[in-house]
Amino acid sequence: MARAKTRKHPAVKARHEVAAEPAKETRPSGKIAKGDIIWIDYEGWILNPNGARTLFDTTREEVAKKEGKLEEKKVYAEFPIIVGHGRILPGLDEAILGAEVGKPIDLTIPPEKGAGERDPKLIELRPLREFLKQEVHPAVGMEVALGGRKGTITQVTGGRVRVDYNNPLAGKTLQYSFTVTDVADSSEEKLRAIIEMDYGLPDEFKVEVGAAGAEVVVPDICKTDERWFVSKFRVIADIREVLGLPRVRFVEEYVKAPSKPAAVKEEVKAEGTKPAAGAQKEGGRAGPKGVEERAEEELPPEEKAPEEL
Repeated sequence: MARAKTRKHPAVKARHEVAAEPAKETRPSGKIAKGDIIWIDYEGWILNPNGARTLFDTTREEVAKKEGKLEEKKVYAEFPIIVGHGRILPGLDEAILGAEVGKPIDLTIPPEKGAGERDPKLIELRPLREFLKQEVHPAVGMEVALGGRKGTITQVTGGRVRVDYNNPLAGKTLQYSFTVTDVADSSEEKLRAIIEMDYGLPDEFKVEVGAAGAEVVVPDICKTDERWFVSKFRVIADIREVLGLPRVRFVEEYVKAPSKPAAVKEEVKAEGTKPAAGAQKEGGRAGPKGVEERAEEELPPEEKAPEEL
């Protein structure tokens, strides 16, 4: 869930200095409201029946490393969220409403406010051959996708595989420790935050926002990325919902590479080659013996030196 935070993008500040921006929202109470886009720094724990805790998600690298949950390819940083839009667990969403920027909050979330209770109907037994036909060797803990549903393998015995389609956090009591670190104020900051939530790489996009709508120039990587083709529609829906813009325009640029200058042919003399006997040593080009003499003999009489006539 954690991705690189790009809240203070330098290009945003530069454009704000030269272009008129809508008035920023005021927060007399300093508290978070529904529809705000915020950045959150957090730890998420499963509270086990024996009182011990198991880390299941965090934006804090040092915590993941300490608990042996560090993922090498994951970027640990604050993450943007649209508050009150059902994008996160209900209990956490409610706790963020009314929170203050920079103030740490600890809370416990029961299953009904978290991922819900476990549903026995979402646990199925599937034949082992069904997996082997797809060259999948099932193992306990493996995540699989069957029939458009994602599940977790919980048992492999006697030619059968038990798959649990419940949310892994279903039926669990959760604990969160979080801090709202920042709030997106300007339209461009909100738009970039939406791109970060729904796709990623917000710094790679060129963004212009005005009263008539927004123009977004997509980076080259998006032109061949299938994930962008899907994410784009989510980005558009969120921009319309959060910013209320009448028009959103995505632009793909294809720039012709400058032509290369014509190569200049140069005569290269191999190293170590000695001038032939009789060649000019200074001021002229070396050549085979007799060439200079023949050149002089071929001159017409009127072009010869007086002493040669």
